[in-house]
Amino acid sequence: MVDNRSFRKVMGQFATGITVVSANYHREIIGMTVNAFMSVSLDPKLIAISIDENARMYKKLQETKAFGISILAEEQAELSKVFARQLDQGNRVIPFVQQADIPVINGSLATLSCEVNEKVVAGDHMIFIAEVTAINQNEGNPSIFYGGNYRKLSEILK
Repeated sequence: MVDNRSFRKVMGQFATGITVVSANYHREIIGMTVNAFMSVSLDPKLIAISIDENARMYKKLQETKAFGISILAEEQAELSKVFARQLDQGNRVIPFVQQADIPVINGSLATLSCEVNEKVVAGDHMIFIAEVTAINQNEGNPSIFYGGNYRKLSEILK
């Protein structure tokens, strides 16, 4: 039997980029940090995110039918902590912009606007499969999460 702590530790050995998933919800922009994100298909252009059933956006995301993904640049790691509720937003203004009528974070390494195509329950998570309707890309290095810590690609490559 594999215990939860060991499983989390082993899965932490897989380096991931850091994204913020955001959506318009009842005239408010909501967002959360998500690193369970992947490309699914090129034709049609599909991505998937996995959201824990206890996440604050779990039910809200099921209602919205569309969301944005902001792939954070290394200098945006602090934003990830705000959306993961590890850091208080304080007076910080989140630089959201609308891309195809969906909120994304300005200055991100890349942004995707997505429309939910399918939802699949997988254990204590729901996988949202969505079609990408708009994209934007900027230059820079990604924020990386590895071994339970935020990392900078620029430091690793030195």
